[in-house]
Amino acid sequence: MPARPTESKDTWKTSESAQEQGLEYVRDAYQVPLSDRPSLFPDTADVPLIDLGGLWKDPARRPAVFKDIGNACRCSGFFQIVNHGICQTVMDEALHAASSFLGLPAEEKMKYMSSNVHEPVRYATSLKDGIDKIQFWRVFLEHYAHPLEHWMGHWPENPPHYRYRLFHLPEKMGKFCAEARNLTVKLMEAITEGLGLGPSYLTSKMEEGMQVMAVNCCPPCPDPEVALGLPPHSDYTCLTVVLQGSPGLQIMDLEDCTWKSIPKTPGALQVHVGDHMEVLSDGLYKSVVHRAVLNSEQTRISIASLHSLGMNETVEPAEELVGVHGKKYRGSSFRDLLNFLASNDLGEGKSFISTLMINQ
Repeated sequence: MPARPTESKDTWKTSESAQEQGLEYVRDAYQVPLSDRPSLFPDTADVPLIDLGGLWKDPARRPAVFKDIGNACRCSGFFQIVNHGICQTVMDEALHAASSFLGLPAEEKMKYMSSNVHEPVRYATSLKDGIDKIQFWRVFLEHYAHPLEHWMGHWPENPPHYRYRLFHLPEKMGKFCAEARNLTVKLMEAITEGLGLGPSYLTSKMEEGMQVMAVNCCPPCPDPEVALGLPPHSDYTCLTVVLQGSPGLQIMDLEDCTWKSIPKTPGALQVHVGDHMEVLSDGLYKSVVHRAVLNSEQTRISIASLHSLGMNETVEPAEELVGVHGKKYRGSSFRDLLNFLASNDLGEGKSFISTLMINQ
């Protein structure tokens, strides 16, 4: 192994990051504190695997599916779904499109490099490259996806199949975005129905709301026990639908506060309850704290489809769910979250949801 060079205090460009250079050691800037370092062999999470077939095909099963989803949102903030309506070909082609972009030469990807979290299309490594105290062992492409016809033209031009096929129709990533969005609207209807708010409580606002795609890539890490692909965090969304290319996702168990790994179940998608759903339910449902761990053998690619209300639409606790002691959370919008991300370092452990709690 070559001698380890002296660390530079200068910031580096995304194309010069350790994970892209294939270094044989982990730079100091990527090493997380000892207390936060992952176990590579954690217990497997016992999370619900919910068959959504009952929502579309068997009306008699709908109440049981609503109950299963509600229990999962309340107990762990996380569940996996099968028979969700997105075929395996669409999921595989989305992963292929993601891999094709991430495999482009650095100069092509650098056209989209930005540390500005307000950018609608950006490529980076950590949330704010060269600014956050701890950097993370990943690269990512993040872009808005709704309305699809508006944002798709802003996505990367290469590879061409990432956004278009003949006649400028959505293909691969665009197709997955559209189907993930339709799925999420239906999931939200099931969730608000289970909360006693009715299936259409948020439908129109969700249909007009935000969809952000995060294509995450965690390359092989020479020492996966000292770094993370993503730090512990909860999503700022109402719901997030995740497609895992390979295992690496871990969630915090709410009962014993330990990390549990999520297996890759063939054909399944993962659903994360986000901060705004915790707010809407006034704490009845919990946003799931999760992180991405690394391995030394293979690259891990995942695609997260994050869904919320409109950029400036405030999410408040539903009046029907507020107890006699008043609201537990203050309202906030997607823009409030972006402003929080722009001014805070997630690696230092501060969470957006904690800023919304009225009496912590």
